[in-house]
Amino acid sequence: MVWDEPVVWDEPVVRVEPVSRVEPVVRVEPVSRKEPVIWKDPRMPASPSTARAINDRLALRLLQQEGPLTAGQLKQLTGLSRPTVADLVERLTAAGLISVVGESGEQRRGPNARLYGIVADRAHLAALDVRTEGVSVVVSDLLGAELARASVPIADDTGTGPAVEQAVTLVERAAKEAGAERLHTVGIGAPGLIDPATGELRDSSGLPEWHRRLVAALQERLPARVLVENETNLAALAEQRDGAARDRDTFVLLWLGHGTGAAVILDGRLRRGASGGTGEIGFLPVPGTSTLPSATDCEGGFHSLAGAAAVAGLAARHGVAAEPVPHEPHAAALVRQAVATPDAPDSSRFLDALADRLAIGAASVIAVLDPGCVVLGGEVGRAGGDVLAARVERRLVRMSPLPTEVRASALGGGAVLRGALLTARDGAQDELFAPPSR
Repeated sequence: MVWDEPVVWDEPVVRVEPVSRVEPVVRVEPVSRKEPVIWKDPRMPASPSTARAINDRLALRLLQQEGPLTAGQLKQLTGLSRPTVADLVERLTAAGLISVVGESGEQRRGPNARLYGIVADRAHLAALDVRTEGVSVVVSDLLGAELARASVPIADDTGTGPAVEQAVTLVERAAKEAGAERLHTVGIGAPGLIDPATGELRDSSGLPEWHRRLVAALQERLPARVLVENETNLAALAEQRDGAARDRDTFVLLWLGHGTGAAVILDGRLRRGASGGTGEIGFLPVPGTSTLPSATDCEGGFHSLAGAAAVAGLAARHGVAAEPVPHEPHAAALVRQAVATPDAPDSSRFLDALADRLAIGAASVIAVLDPGCVVLGGEVGRAGGDVLAARVERRLVRMSPLPTEVRASALGGGAVLRGALLTARDGAQDELFAPPSR
């Protein structure tokens, strides 16, 4: 979904989409500020209570998108009458969802100059990026403004219980640092498959047991709703909302970090597949490997060509070296070094060979989905930048009849944490902005 395009509503547009939990999350699409939103449906007129709920929700979405607004600006942007806007402002203020945050400098002092904004500390959120080597967390207010950030490494030989305790303690400490008495919603990005029916992280070979235990521990220790999503899917959502794919409602993100993965956005919607495994491209059989992947091991698949270890080995064979950078795969530093010295023969040959490998995986996805755009994500994708993206695109022109633009990630490895925070924010706002149940 591209949220920046104008939309005219003759009736409320509601999208129901599961977000890694048992119950579906209902999202109302945000409205462009360029077009008025008018409730009218001659076939089925809205009841007064339904119309009020819709108007309230639209006003809140506008305040989320645009920041503080006056009543007059809300009237202009929604197309609602002045009395209707006055009523909704009174309702939302009484509910503790909005408050006066200042005055507009363009108007004379008085009621019409008051700026209304969402009460940001009405709820606090947390986002986690869970990886095999550690956990990172961000705590924010209801608008997504970051209040605290922390991370902790977790060694391979750490037991399940101690690993879970380290991660949960990290979240509790970050929440305390942010001044949050309690967390409303926690969004988690983790490797592995998420069951689309239950929203639970499935037992996957090769992943530490503490990953699955962490979700249950957070649900037990925190009075918060916990939403879990595959890390690559969250990265794609973040790139679509804030990154390289902001103008695309159909694209594929090719994740290039410690491991490989893909996320598919078609017609504005994240596609997970029947078992939650859409995008497990590491298992894709490809030429140039010595074996075939199995149901329990992606060795011999695309992972063996484009995973961090494989990229580092390729760099070594071409004589490319770089100092390791903390908290990212060494492959990213090697690619960054090659991009910084493109005229060096070793660097050029390394980037060409890497582009050959990436084009094999991308071409397979393009032949099936025709996404029109591939984003090279993760730490390695961002390190390669436009230089690597252009090389991959030139190869795809030769390999595929389907025109495809290749872009470098704008968010890199931080896309997972950003996507987890966006998911938590959307989930919290969906609940808090919903009309009161009778």
